[in-house]
Amino acid sequence: MTPARYYWEDFPPGWNYESPSRTLSAEEITAYGREYDPQIYHTDAQAAKASPFGGLIASGWQTCSVAMRLMCDGYLLETSCIGSPGLEELRWLKPVRPGDALRLRSTVLEQMASQKDPARGTVRFRWDVLNQKDEVVCTMAGRQHFRRRTPAR
Repeated sequence: MTPARYYWEDFPPGWNYESPSRTLSAEEITAYGREYDPQIYHTDAQAAKASPFGGLIASGWQTCSVAMRLMCDGYLLETSCIGSPGLEELRWLKPVRPGDALRLRSTVLEQMASQKDPARGTVRFRWDVLNQKDEVVCTMAGRQHFRRRTPAR
């Protein structure tokens, strides 16, 4: 296992990261939809035209999955992250369509030292997924636990 490059101390409030973009194809959208969210507007481009969305759209869960991948590729796999208690907020604001180029913007909102374990701390993030028009299509807030580089005394 590769040693961590980033620890709890490296995520102060205001820390920011923006990923490169990832474009979703119609094939990726329908494959994900068939496997995980088989609603017609995720699985059938022709039938989706008659939906309220007027065409094929990605599942919101696929948008979250893309965000997670962008986070892992961008920084998370190089951290001392030891998990997350979950999301506090999740909103899908705009449909994601074939050809949309998604990118992730991570912002640290709060950093808290653990009261129970001096070797770890928690970071509260806001994650925004943006499309190629700089529109926020999904927003999430949640916490991640990290080991500390230097345990508190």
